[in-house]
Amino acid sequence: MPPEHPTKDPENIFNRLGDWARRHRRGLAWTGGVIAVVMVAFVLFLAFFDWNYLRGPISRFASMKTGREVAILGDLDVNALSLKPSATVRKIRIGNPSWAGKGPMAEVEKLEVQIKVLPLLRGQLVLLRLEVDKPVVALVRDRQGRSNWDFSNGRKKNKEPFKMPPVRRFVIDDGRLKYSDAKRRLTLDATINATERLGAANRGFAMAGRGSINGEPFILDLAGGPLLNVDPDKAYPFNADVRAGATRITAKGTIPKPFDLGRFQADFVARGSDLADLYDLIGVPLPNTPPYRLAGKLSREVKLWKVGGIGGKVGDSDMAGDLSIDTAGERPFLRGDLHSKLLDFDDLGAIFGAAPSAAPGETVSVGQKVVAREMIAEQRLLPDATLKVDRIRAMDADVKYRAASIRAPHLPLRAASVRVKLNDGLLIADPLRFDLPQGNIAGQVRLDARKDVPVSSIDVRLSNARIEQLIPIKAGGGTPLTGSLVGRVKLSGAGNSVHQAAANANGEVLIVAPGGEIREAFAELMGINVTKGLGLLLAKDQSKADLRCAVAHFDAKNGVLTANQIVFDTEPVLGTGKGTINLGTEKIDFRIAGHAKEPRLIRVIAPITVKGAIKSPKIGVEAGTAVAQGGIAALLTTLTPLAVILPFLDLGLAKDAACGSLIANAGREGAPVRTPKAR
Repeated sequence: MPPEHPTKDPENIFNRLGDWARRHRRGLAWTGGVIAVVMVAFVLFLAFFDWNYLRGPISRFASMKTGREVAILGDLDVNALSLKPSATVRKIRIGNPSWAGKGPMAEVEKLEVQIKVLPLLRGQLVLLRLEVDKPVVALVRDRQGRSNWDFSNGRKKNKEPFKMPPVRRFVIDDGRLKYSDAKRRLTLDATINATERLGAANRGFAMAGRGSINGEPFILDLAGGPLLNVDPDKAYPFNADVRAGATRITAKGTIPKPFDLGRFQADFVARGSDLADLYDLIGVPLPNTPPYRLAGKLSREVKLWKVGGIGGKVGDSDMAGDLSIDTAGERPFLRGDLHSKLLDFDDLGAIFGAAPSAAPGETVSVGQKVVAREMIAEQRLLPDATLKVDRIRAMDADVKYRAASIRAPHLPLRAASVRVKLNDGLLIADPLRFDLPQGNIAGQVRLDARKDVPVSSIDVRLSNARIEQLIPIKAGGGTPLTGSLVGRVKLSGAGNSVHQAAANANGEVLIVAPGGEIREAFAELMGINVTKGLGLLLAKDQSKADLRCAVAHFDAKNGVLTANQIVFDTEPVLGTGKGTINLGTEKIDFRIAGHAKEPRLIRVIAPITVKGAIKSPKIGVEAGTAVAQGGIAALLTTLTPLAVILPFLDLGLAKDAACGSLIANAGREGAPVRTPKAR
């Protein structure tokens, strides 16, 4: 009995297929023949096709993609009948964008490429051979930052580092690279060769060139291992030697994956006259410094650069720590943790445009010696070097620094620390701290470079300090003045240099001595008490008088600090004063008068004056008042000999200063004071 569904019977299925094949045998033969003919024709087409017909379409397609003229002027040969197809292109020319001027960007005499087909099925491109004959490349970047090697053609730029596919045999014969960067004032003319072996050394890649950078000679020498039979899983070694003016960087490293320039590591040594000069080479703004020599390990992980194990010296200060630069964002971001065992304080001057000490034994560049001589000749304390705000705007940063000890012959500084943050042109150094033998100086410094003219501000406090340490006066074998000292400086000014910002500064300065002791001889001399002060001083009398308080408060406007209150209250004498500090001219002019609290037989009314350059003021006595006082005495001698002493008689009517009120007011102004105990 036949099955209910004959089409599902296997035997019937094969029988039916056999019948269908016998009926269509001739049609199948024709189909197979046609396919064979097409395949043979395709093979013959590939074998005998003149590939030069495709030069035009390929050139037009490349021109459309790159946004500039691309032309194939020589023959185009392709060997497509292979599992390792190859192509040879002769006389390639790539034009420049219109803004870059006439002439081609690149010319290549001959380019040969060979690939493997099977890896393409896995989405991987493997170049078996890449040979370039007489390539000439002219790279240009203008002042606006436009570069002729940017092929984005208006599209969003790809910030990924250059990465080539693996190349088993890479040959460059008689290559030449020309580079011109108007923004960095950098030019280079270099030769490039890559063969099996160059010279006696075991190297197969060499790039050597000369040029200029900021008017100084620029020399580049790169060398690498042979580029034949390159193993994509074996690190590729290279050496580099770069010289730019007084700067020299040598490096020895490896590329873990050959031709992937987004990853490498190298040990380096860098030395030069100023770290700021590295900006023209690496594009990262660094502060001005004295001459330096630093070593460390440089590595790159795509968009993250790391400089680890830093060690060496900057000026006469040692330097160690780590840095990293992240280029993934809109601006490079610098992070750092640096430290010194010993900071030579005068090395900090270079950061603000001044010069380190040029004394014998100090580390200073030739240019910094010139600056030092000029500042000494002009009696200037504040540097006027122009601040390069464009560099500050070019990156963000978060850097910590600490110094375990400080060498400062004229200042009682023991240690220092600071954290500097830079964000979109706003630089803040906070917290900033200098430790003293007793007390500290702490606060913040700001630099707002977001506007055309930067604005600098400083707000620091002096806490728990001692007068005798900050003003170490020695006289007659002892210290004439002792006591606690506090203060606050709060200033802000606009300007393209430290000097300009100070010359436009507004704010206030406050100094307070809540109490202490003064050598009695000096207290008496503040009122020029001839009979007692000079006598005690000549006798080297070390007896002390109470310093009840001292307050000096200045208002700053347009760079001129005007004293609205100067009080120096001691047990025998009350001193008051007035004066100005002009930060623009860097001159000071003070007058301090003493008022006796007890009757004095002989007292010359001659206020003390402090005048001249801030850097080297001159202390004197206001002679005009004393001369007038002497003239009155001469007139009185015509009446009676006893009257001659009347002009020199002081009834001692001065009262104690209201120290409690003065100190309380200082506290409200921000000085870190404590209310003194009642005496």
